[in-house]
Amino acid sequence: MKKVKIYVLVGAVALSSLLGSCEAAKNTNKTQRGAAIGAVGGAVIGGILGNNIGKGGNTALGAVIGGVVGGVAGGLIGNKMDKQAREIKEALPGVEVQRVGEGIHLVLGENSVNFDFNKSNLTATAKQNLDKLVPVFKEYPDTNIQIFGYTDSKGSDEYNLSLSEQRSAAVKNYLASKGLVASRFKTVGMGEADPVADNETDAGRSKNRRVEFAITANEKMVQDAKKEAGN
Repeated sequence: MKKVKIYVLVGAVALSSLLGSCEAAKNTNKTQRGAAIGAVGGAVIGGILGNNIGKGGNTALGAVIGGVVGGVAGGLIGNKMDKQAREIKEALPGVEVQRVGEGIHLVLGENSVNFDFNKSNLTATAKQNLDKLVPVFKEYPDTNIQIFGYTDSKGSDEYNLSLSEQRSAAVKNYLASKGLVASRFKTVGMGEADPVADNETDAGRSKNRRVEFAITANEKMVQDAKKEAGN
């Protein structure tokens, strides 16, 4: 991840220098220049992470990277995602929220939405924490939310894949029962892929039994941003 930051910084500095020396760029405002620099950063991140994702990297993060609009419209979407990410952190302190490009990567681990061994039903704590996210998701209806379910490494690959699908579906069904539009959600089972902890220990396996969200702009948000940008 450090390499990603370095490449993004280099690209942004290079573009910043180019904009500074270009007469046309001097007539743009800070938002437009920032969006252009952000587009370069997003392209660099997408290229680097795209390779990693193709080799079995984090698919939830990959889903966020894949929804890039770019330009001024992308900058406007990014501003909305910044605000939503802050509200998620306020609603559920300690949750892992990562703002990437024009979306949000959200990891709901053992301290928020975890599962008992060999179970797909939501615990009471999991439901309480999901309840805290519902108002934020309702405030931003123009987003698509992909839910990725994970398991630990116990059991066969086929069994774990099925169990992870059940876990992501359990989260979707619960959120829909709270009044969120079910069509906003897409569920994906990842099985034991992408472990975040050591599967050789009980503590590590507990962390791996988790869900991750990829929050991206839906078509309405994209079109509204393009109109606002004058596209």
